[in-house]
Amino acid sequence: MIPLAEIEAARSRIPAEGLHSPLLRLRVDEAPCAIWLKLECLQPIGSFKLRGAANAVAAAPPDAVHRGLWTTSAGNMAQGIAWIARELGVPATIVVPDHAPAAKLRAIERLGGTAIPVPFDRWWQAMEEGAFPGLGGHFVHPVRDPAVIAGNGTIGLEIAEQLEDVDAVLVPWGGGGLTTGIASALAAVSPGTHIVACEPETAAAVSAALAAGGPAPVDYAPSFVDGAGAKTLLPDMWERARPLLAGAVAVTLDETAAAIRLLVERAHVVAEGAGALSVAAALRGAGGPGRVVCVVSGGNIDASRLAAILAGRTPD
Repeated sequence: MIPLAEIEAARSRIPAEGLHSPLLRLRVDEAPCAIWLKLECLQPIGSFKLRGAANAVAAAPPDAVHRGLWTTSAGNMAQGIAWIARELGVPATIVVPDHAPAAKLRAIERLGGTAIPVPFDRWWQAMEEGAFPGLGGHFVHPVRDPAVIAGNGTIGLEIAEQLEDVDAVLVPWGGGGLTTGIASALAAVSPGTHIVACEPETAAAVSAALAAGGPAPVDYAPSFVDGAGAKTLLPDMWERARPLLAGAVAVTLDETAAAIRLLVERAHVVAEGAGALSVAAALRGAGGPGRVVCVVSGGNIDASRLAAILAGRTPD
C-alpha cells in the first residue's frame, strides 16, 4: 500500500493538465449496476500514465533527469515520459515490445521520443531489471516505482471527491501500478469501496495468481488489448496489491470490443482495449449491483482496429 501522504504529495507535484479527469454517468438500461466512467482517456496523452510519469520525474534527482529519461512501455507510459521530457527539454528513450500498436509508436515520435522495439521477452527483462544496453539517464519504472504508483493514486482521491458511496471501482490491470495506486488511495479515504482488477482472458495473470495463491505463469497471447494483461505478475506488485483487491475478472476479447462500441455509441468516448476492460467487466456484473466506477485508462487505439470494432468485428 502507498501511504496517503505520498499520494497527496503527488497531487501537489503533478501539473494541472495531468489532473481532474471527469467522472460521467454511463446510462445503459441493460447494465446490472449504475456505471460511472472515470475518463483518463481524456488526459493530454490519452492515458492515465501522465500522472505517474509527472510525479516520478518531479521527485527524481535533478542531475539524473538532466541526462535524459527512459522507460519500458507498450506505449502509454512511453508517451507520459516523452511528454514530460519534451517539457523539460531532455531526451526520452523508450524500450517497446515489438507488438506495440502503431498509434502509440507514432505518438512517441510526435512527442520527440525515441522508440527501441524488442521482442516481448526482452522487453519484459528490461522492465524487471531496469537496465538496457547503451541507455543511461533516469529510468522510470512503468509499474513498480512508488512515485509512479502514488501519481496513479491521485485518481482514487478524485473518485472519492466526485462521487459518494462508491461500491466498487473496476481497474484495468497492466502491471499493477494503476490498481495499487487507486486502491491505496481509496483504502484511506473510502475503505468500503471494493477494488476489482480487470484483464483480458488472453493474459489473465491476476486471476491465475488469486487461484494459485501467488504469481503463476499463464498462456499469453498478444491481442488488441495491448496495455493490459501479462504472462505473470511482478512478485513485489502482487504483494502490494493482494491485500487491496476484492477480486479479478478475465474479460473476453469479444466483450472488450463490444464495450468499445458501446462507449462510442452511448458516451461518445473512444477507449483503447485496456481502457474498455472495466466497462466490459461491469456489464458482466463484476462490480456487483450498486454504484460502480469504471476506470477508462486510455484511448490510444489504432484507427484500423477501431474501424473494425465499430463495424462489429473483434480485431486479431
